[in-house]
This record gives sequence, C-alpha cells and structure tokens, in this order.
Amino acid sequence: MEKENRKVSVARQCELLNLPRSSFYYSSTVNDDCNLELMRLIDEQFTRAPFYGVRRMTAWLRTQGYEVNPKRVRRLFRRLGLQAIYPRRRIGFSSPGHKLYPYLLEGVKVERPDQIWGADITYIRLAHGFVYLVAVMDWYSRYVLSWELSNTLDSRFCGEALRKALWTSRPEIFNTDQGVQFSSQEFTGLLQDCEIKISMDGRGRVYDNIFVERLWRTVKYEEVYLHEYRTISEARQNLRAYFLFYNAERLHQSLSYRTPHEVYFGGFKASNQAEAGS
Repeated sequence: MEKENRKVSVARQCELLNLPRSSFYYSSTVNDDCNLELMRLIDEQFTRAPFYGVRRMTAWLRTQGYEVNPKRVRRLFRRLGLQAIYPRRRIGFSSPGHKLYPYLLEGVKVERPDQIWGADITYIRLAHGFVYLVAVMDWYSRYVLSWELSNTLDSRFCGEALRKALWTSRPEIFNTDQGVQFSSQEFTGLLQDCEIKISMDGRGRVYDNIFVERLWRTVKYEEVYLHEYRTISEARQNLRAYFLFYNAERLHQSLSYRTPHEVYFGGFKASNQAEAGS
C-alpha cells in the first residue's frame, strides 16, 4: 500500500487488495490509548503549570515513567491546542489568508460590564477521547455569556458561541488570540457586522486573556477532573449545570464575594441608569 501513489488512489488500492478502506487508516488501539493517557497527564500538569513548554513537559512525563520524546509531546500539544505561558516570538497560529487585528487594550482599565469580552478554547477529556470547549466571557464580571463543545478545532463552533453571546448584549471590544478560529472571516465578520472593535493579542503578550485562562483552571479543577465523561452528551450536560452554578451561585473573591451574574447584570443596569440620567 502506498499512500502517496498518485497513479492509483487509496480507495482503488484497497479494492485491488480486497481490503476495507478503513483498515488503511487504522491506527493501533494501544497507541491511541497511550496518547489519550499522555494527553490527560499533559492537560492536568499544564493546568497546574501553564508555563511548561514542550521540553519541560517532556522531562516531567519521563519522571512519571513515560519514555516520550519532544516530537511526540509537541504533536500532542498541538492536538490539545496548548501553548506555554511565557514570552515567545509568536503566540497565535493564524491562517495566511486571515486578517490579523491590532491589540487595543494597552493601558485600558476594565471598569464596567460589556466593555471587554474575551474568548478562548481549551481541551476537555472524555473516557475514550476528547473534545474542545470555547467560552465567551465578560472580563469585568467574569460572567460566561456562552460556550460550545466540538470534536474538531474548526471555526464553526466558535462562531456559534459568539452568536449566542450576542443574544445577551454587545461589547465595545472583543479580545482573542490570533488563532485561526478567531481570525477567520466567519468570526471577525460577526463582530464587524455588530460594529464591535476587534483586538488580538500581540507578540509577547502572554497574559492578555488571563481572565479566560483562569476560568479554564476553575472549570477543570471544580468540574472536569472530578468526573469521567463517557460521551459528548454527558460532558455537555455536566458543563451546562456547572456554568449555571459558576454564573449564578459561585462567589468570587475578586468580585468581593459576589457572583458573576450579580456583577454583570447589576453593573449593567446601574451603568444604563447612569447613562440615562446624564
């Protein structure tokens, strides 16, 4: 079998050999299980120590008894969508055809709801696989306006999360990294149609989306790591319940022990009343 044979397609080669086409793409179950276990370990360690890059993570995995090389760990980092938090030449991995936008938050103080929203993607493990979670958050109140799950890192589920968030309100500025999901026309076009200013993390700005990064840490320690989701549906059901708790019941020390819902909607109403009275 030759995958790169230009004269005879993979389908035709399988037909000639009387093999099901799926067998050509089959990968070892043992290898898949090992990769899933490594991804679980990487995800947990990265949540504890987000400054761990490929080399340090490789060294740490070896201390846990896994003989891995940096090439394999780098590949798993990409599958998880991870990038260590430390200054580096390039943060986002955008598509050559996507427009990048300048960073607009230099010296900006976050003072009110709907001033700045942010979005980010993280990995959520399942019993036999993984999915990706995107969330849209109001920076001032930490209120999670929307979230979506997907088994692929495409831009569609990010666009759907944005559309749902815009049902609630609209921010003045929307900040993301330079990833292909957020720099796609599908995503930026929604923001432009609503006349929302687009801000993207620049080079070396490793803490620009820190509010959403803190959200991931909270979600994983308080929900994901406490359960073993068997299916996407089960993960979605549990996360839905958790985000309701997070927004409406969980007291935040940084919010003077108020809930995100209280700060977002209370501050939003107060802000509107102040504007109406001026």
